[in-house]
Amino acid sequence: MSDTALIVIDAQESFRHRDYWDDGMVPAYIERQQALIDGAKAAGIPVVQVFHVEDSGVFSEASGFVTALAPLRIAPDAVFRKRRHSALVGTGLDVWLTSNGIRRVIISGIRTEQCCETTTRHASDLGYAVDYVGEATLTFPMTDASGRTWSGADIRARTELVLADRFARIATVEDALAGRVADRAA
Repeated sequence: MSDTALIVIDAQESFRHRDYWDDGMVPAYIERQQALIDGAKAAGIPVVQVFHVEDSGVFSEASGFVTALAPLRIAPDAVFRKRRHSALVGTGLDVWLTSNGIRRVIISGIRTEQCCETTTRHASDLGYAVDYVGEATLTFPMTDASGRTWSGADIRARTELVLADRFARIATVEDALAGRVADRAA
């Protein structure tokens, strides 16, 4: 068994029902996320699916939207539900990782700067080697307190900047699956 696991965070239908959802940003994300899922399965890397749940609204189990984001095809080796930003808080994921000999995690999913970044920092602090695959994350534009609107690409670049060489190795899908360092000049 691999000492690496792919964690797919919050890639769920709930997001389609948020006012910031933008279908135009989704195809590139889906293509990269699917390539990462398929590549992990082919390499014998366990795939972990994490869903965000809340008591009410579109993230509640009762909403029917706490399901894999279509058209992703995922057959996870383990599924966890979380109520916090980090997939490692209160879910049992850390116990599963430890009991399965996982020492390296590959992070992907939705939202780049929230649950993906927070889980990356938490995993690093717990001692895991972390590959952060920004191209297999998705986020949406946000406006800061000064009125500047940050695009999804801006947020991804900022997230990769603050994580790189501190909390994670920034990797492409292919580099994460091969376990090698991404070519940042590309």
